[in-house]
Amino acid sequence: MNNYQRIAQAIEYIKDNFKQQPNLDAIAERIHLSAYHFQRLFTEWAGVSPKKFVQYLSIDYTKQLLKNKITTLFDASFQAGLSGTGRLHDLFINIEGMTPGEFKNDAQNLTINYSFQECQFGYYLVASTDKGICNLFFYEDKNDAYNEVKELWQKAKLKESKDNYQNQVIKFFNNDFSDPQKIKLHLKGTDFQIKVWEALLRIPEGHLKSYMDIAQTIQLPKASRAVGTAIGSNPVGFIIPCHRVIKSVGGIGEYRWGKTRKMAMIGWEAAKVYGDE
Repeated sequence: MNNYQRIAQAIEYIKDNFKQQPNLDAIAERIHLSAYHFQRLFTEWAGVSPKKFVQYLSIDYTKQLLKNKITTLFDASFQAGLSGTGRLHDLFINIEGMTPGEFKNDAQNLTINYSFQECQFGYYLVASTDKGICNLFFYEDKNDAYNEVKELWQKAKLKESKDNYQNQVIKFFNNDFSDPQKIKLHLKGTDFQIKVWEALLRIPEGHLKSYMDIAQTIQLPKASRAVGTAIGSNPVGFIIPCHRVIKSVGGIGEYRWGKTRKMAMIGWEAAKVYGDE
């Protein structure tokens, strides 16, 4: 049996048995490999660890269950083989960026504070929940920015108000808050999008990466086009630094809020990091 066949067999086994929450040893034994060798091989081929793959399947299954308004969080946890609602809550927070209750209610009980601000890169709308910044959109027309937030969080209550998370963003643009990675985020997106956005957060200030670099970082080297789409859907401009991604063959590349703004951001960061060197 070659490596492709082993991984295919492991994936099928996990899909058929994820409700039993199989551990690494059980899956590795199924395809006659040591746990160490299997962990390394599976991650190389699938792009995620076996444990994370089981978690993704569990979340996808519970999301389908929770679409039925009659299904309780306890029922969903039990049917997915999870140890309880606490475990379900932890998985949703880590993978989906929201609680299972918020998913079930489609954010209808969520309050989003927002405010219109101005920085060196122009006007922007910044929005936040009690968990962190959920949106930062640069705009030419504030109504367009507001409607974009409203479309993303259709059942949430939008309130024009500033909170501490928004103040951190304002301080950062004013050079009074040094590290944007300390700003908490509340992200809403697919597993793949969040994986790409996390990769963007690891690009150091003053450095640039290509779409291919990001695809390789998330261990999906053939997914450059999908990576580009996920980058274009970045919900938190500048703080999630999609402006640091350029074309591998030269050129600044596209930018959701305009190429001129992108070049200004790159230049501003370079000046901060390298000064007059």
